[in-house]
Amino acid sequence: MKSPPVSALAPAVNPDIDSERRASSFDVEKLVNFWDGGAERTRLRRAVEHVINSDPVFSRENQYFLTPTESYEAAVKKSVHLCQKIKELGWTDDGPEVQFAFRILGSELAFGVHNLVFIPTIMKLGTDAQIAKWVPLAKDYHIIGTYAQTELGHGTNLRALETTATFDASSQDFVLNTPKVSSIKWWPGDLGRSASHAVVLAQLYTQGVCHGMHAFIVQVRSLLDHSALPGISVGDIGPKLAFEQVDNGYLRMQNVHIPKDNMLSRYSRVASDGSYIKQGSDRINYISMVFTRVGILSREILPALAKACVIAVRYSAVRRQSELSLGRQNFAFHLMGSSLEAFCKKVNLQIKTERNISSLPELHALSAGMKALMSATCTAGVETCRRACGGHGYSMLSGLPSLYGRVVASCTYEGENTVMLLQTARFLMKCLARVDSGQPLPQSVSYLSEPVSRYCSAKEKTDFFKPFLYTEAYKHRAQRLIKDSGDKLQSLLQSGFEQYVAWNVTSAQLAKTAIAHCQYIVVKNFVEIIEGLKLEAEVQQVIKRLCDLHALTGILSNAGDFLYDGYITGKQLDLVTSSHLDLLALIRTDAVSIVDAFDYSDQQLNSAIGSYDGNSYQHLFEWAQKSPSNAKVNLAYEKYLKPRFQAALSKL
Repeated sequence: MKSPPVSALAPAVNPDIDSERRASSFDVEKLVNFWDGGAERTRLRRAVEHVINSDPVFSRENQYFLTPTESYEAAVKKSVHLCQKIKELGWTDDGPEVQFAFRILGSELAFGVHNLVFIPTIMKLGTDAQIAKWVPLAKDYHIIGTYAQTELGHGTNLRALETTATFDASSQDFVLNTPKVSSIKWWPGDLGRSASHAVVLAQLYTQGVCHGMHAFIVQVRSLLDHSALPGISVGDIGPKLAFEQVDNGYLRMQNVHIPKDNMLSRYSRVASDGSYIKQGSDRINYISMVFTRVGILSREILPALAKACVIAVRYSAVRRQSELSLGRQNFAFHLMGSSLEAFCKKVNLQIKTERNISSLPELHALSAGMKALMSATCTAGVETCRRACGGHGYSMLSGLPSLYGRVVASCTYEGENTVMLLQTARFLMKCLARVDSGQPLPQSVSYLSEPVSRYCSAKEKTDFFKPFLYTEAYKHRAQRLIKDSGDKLQSLLQSGFEQYVAWNVTSAQLAKTAIAHCQYIVVKNFVEIIEGLKLEAEVQQVIKRLCDLHALTGILSNAGDFLYDGYITGKQLDLVTSSHLDLLALIRTDAVSIVDAFDYSDQQLNSAIGSYDGNSYQHLFEWAQKSPSNAKVNLAYEKYLKPRFQAALSKL
């Protein structure tokens, strides 16, 4: 929403927020550059923002007053317009400008699954010929695709998917079926009203044998009139908590025939006689999902908390309410997300050039655990920001409810969080067994075979500002919980429990173990990055303080784990509390400047109470007056209230 002009009675900038900025201890622009990954990337991002913000098609004005249908139509319009604009400006598909454009517009666009899952899946699992055929059509929006994996009765449990693709040697095609109500594809974005095609995940059957889940390109609607093709039942699943602009849909298939070449066949294929030829590991069919999970951390989950922090901190400065320290989570997770993306690119290159999937299990475990940790933490963080804004945080005009509605969905899409944590835990248990047998470990879990101190060495509160000390504390906790979980599992197995029963009995402990592992990795990554930085002293100092605050907040939030075996004593925990309070006081003076460094424009925040000028109340009043309901005839009054009101005239 384009901010309306502020009332003539209002100052250009609220004096409270202006004084906060003048008290900053560091150069905000330097922190912006660090956040972006360099001054040149900041310049380029702002240039892309200017292009988008100056284009009326991308206007956010009155966005909160749109109906779901209007939101969907506006999103489609913006997506098609952006596609045209990218071509006009000569931006390349893999260039930073396109990445920035999608990041800036984010939730306002349609075809998120098409761009972020459908096309990448074909790129990763398709042959060169399949990529050449389908990807250019998809990039130009000549076809719109979705990724149909989740079923009505099956979400994260991929091995239980019921959709089938049976090869018919006589016709040289595949026949797809969703044989039960529970097998209907449910939730795929872009499917409800947009998609012409879908990458369908189905159990492959040839010569009467099931070869597990594979990906197939299925046309679901006519390119001529958009009607459902024979054997296809497709539509929208209805209203949701958020994502009004996304047409999540359902897909039912009854004897749908597709060409043999529509099976994505880079790593496995079916010969004309029905013979199944595997050219890679079964795990390769999960690769698209793993890479997508890594991508949503930086594209969807982390920006929600960052924007919420900007809004809440700025409004808190004006409202003079309690202060927030959630910005430290943004930095910790942002850096972790960058490291995870770098690892993802490395694994992708290994698979593409060497067909080497040895690092894929580690990437899967990291992406699953980090997705669960970050989505849950960011969801709680956005809600904390919303509550900190009092009643105004409940207003859509604050921008916070829509952020919450989007980020809370991340706790279930691309893998429900508890299931994700248990998948990480399964990897940890396998690695623990390798420690016992003396085998080498993947880098992220190498600490399991490293010595660790039995007791925390802190004697003064300032000791807890030493990264080595608190990193060791997280390492000790993670190592102990992993070993305790392993011992518990082995004890149950030795007592006669079946494997799956022992796993289920221990699942709560295993999920907690996975969280501890991920929290250690995040803290360790944060420390390693800041120790390698060479920034201006004041900027380095504020980042270091955020790292300290993130680590100490985690210790206080999980105090029982650190106290459990005496690693940290009660007196030392008092020192942590004291250090934590000192940090909050130091960071408090820089709070507004820290969130300013996220560098979100007013257009991107789309918040009446989070604007840069701090004139929250003027914006709230002016935006509220733009509500369409204020300009329409009140039919409820005419039908039901008018007779009663007029009857009162004679009684008053």
